[in-house]
Amino acid sequence: MSESKPSNFHIVMFPWFAFGHFTPFLHLSNKLAEKGHTITFLLPAKAQKELQHLNLHPNLITLHPLTIPHVDGLPSGAATASDIPLSLDHLLVIAMDRTRDQVELVIKHTKPKLVFYDFSYWLPEITKPLGIKTINYSIVSAASIALALVPDPELQVPPKGYPSTSVVMRRHEARALSFISFPFGEGVSFYERITTSMKECDVISIRTCHEIEGKFCDYLGSQYNKPLFLTGPVLPEPAKTPLEDRWAKWLGGFQPSSVVYCAFGSQNILEKEQFQELLLGFELTGLPFLIALRPPIGASTVEEAFPEGFEERTKGRGVVSRGWVQQQTILAHPSVGCFVSHCGFGSMWESLMSDCQIVLVPQLGDQILNTRLMAEELKVGVEVEREENGWFSKENLCKAIMSVMEKDSEVGNLVRKNHVKWKNSLVNPEFMKGYTDKFAKDIQELVNK
Repeated sequence: MSESKPSNFHIVMFPWFAFGHFTPFLHLSNKLAEKGHTITFLLPAKAQKELQHLNLHPNLITLHPLTIPHVDGLPSGAATASDIPLSLDHLLVIAMDRTRDQVELVIKHTKPKLVFYDFSYWLPEITKPLGIKTINYSIVSAASIALALVPDPELQVPPKGYPSTSVVMRRHEARALSFISFPFGEGVSFYERITTSMKECDVISIRTCHEIEGKFCDYLGSQYNKPLFLTGPVLPEPAKTPLEDRWAKWLGGFQPSSVVYCAFGSQNILEKEQFQELLLGFELTGLPFLIALRPPIGASTVEEAFPEGFEERTKGRGVVSRGWVQQQTILAHPSVGCFVSHCGFGSMWESLMSDCQIVLVPQLGDQILNTRLMAEELKVGVEVEREENGWFSKENLCKAIMSVMEKDSEVGNLVRKNHVKWKNSLVNPEFMKGYTDKFAKDIQELVNK
């Protein structure tokens, strides 16, 4: 059979209303636009402005704003997960479901060959009668889907045949996965939403690579009996925007690889006592640090939650900043030597691509599994030890940081060596190009079927 000639076609993207989903979907859109495809990217009007700068091909990628209907219980104007605490996500997803008529109109008007989605389990009901193919695109690790979101009626964890004994939850952590049985929308649980999305699509796709998660991907493909297309990590090009002057000046005052940088993503908010313990752990290291976290629960600013005397004692060597910072650019700064993160999937890839030592403090279920993948299987980082109630002490945080930062540390040297090996593979331009080219070929064959 002769190979079909590549042709450009139209694609619709419809990610869950969270920046941790918009961003990887848009990075993938950029890669597909480079291949000549046109894309309509559906998102709340409020998020359009914040994502515009990441659209590298505005002539091919149209950011199409949706009007988000109000749902009782959601704050007025809330349109993305960043606008609300995690506890209200189940209401935001109702708002997303209620954009269905708008989504259907766009699909009928733009006539795409392919639609990418993640949480909108009802989308194939629109596309199938129109003969449009769908891809359920997952931006979390294959391990976290394989552990908890396979179509297993008994919901045992880990499920039968799960391919790892180390990338697992410990007994006292099982509650971190309890949310999958909670309502997530009207008359549907999180588990039902995600498994239905994966069962009803034509192809499952995951933002990962076979080299790191091959056995989890193979297991998932067999469980769902579906083709599985991997995009690779789909990381953005290194940021061209220079580091903000205040951070460049501050970081420039320290020795190479001496500063510890900490960030936990846009949705993770600590309890006040845990927030204070974290700051005291950084103080205990004696190292310079830059922490970018949201204020803890019950506080309107980070400063009002500081432990007594903390600011005076760490003046000159420590900064705690509220809100967004240029994470990729900070990780690339020569003074930064360690990244303390929650191990969200995006941060996981960014840490692997950096030269920094890696310390992991996971907060949610999928982050715990990403952490086990990094610390137990790849052995590229160190997980902070916790009590059974989930609490981590300043001593354990300090111990984990020092274990990778001290020059003669056996652990530090081991994870550094492993990290360098993986980084060298990931930054090789041919590695990412290989995944992008294969993915482009796979979707071409899918739409030609």
